[in-house]
Amino acid sequence: MTTMFKVLMTGLDEVDAYLAGKTTGYRVTLPAEVNVKAIRKRLNMTQSRFSDTFGFSLDAVKHWEGGRRTPESSARAFLTVIDRAPQAVISALHQPAMAHAAKNPIAGVGEAAGRSRVAAAEKGRWRKTAGRNVAKGRRPRKPAQAE
Repeated sequence: MTTMFKVLMTGLDEVDAYLAGKTTGYRVTLPAEVNVKAIRKRLNMTQSRFSDTFGFSLDAVKHWEGGRRTPESSARAFLTVIDRAPQAVISALHQPAMAHAAKNPIAGVGEAAGRSRVAAAEKGRWRKTAGRNVAKGRRPRKPAQAE
């Protein structure tokens, strides 16, 4: 009980000092843990899409979700903002062409999200084979035999 009292008194002393003009600003208290998987699942995103959308490395997201690493304080702050206002983060990070994603962060990738196959090819989701675009993982048709 005395620990709680000390915490409350410290907080009241900080408020008193702030109101008296002795200190300026305030200290931000970040959560000790952020449930990255819950945030990602709530946004209905894959790990890859979550990392691409918000600028994290895919390995970092996998390690955070697997419990092998915890996000540093700056990442925890960013993840907290993503959790509370994902549309604002998406619209701030992406070009105006992707502004519709801010309204619907669950939109699909590729043409459904307003991106062309060229943009998808730059991301490595499509490859050009024998003069036509082929989704990765699919085998292209064999060319017709010349007679």
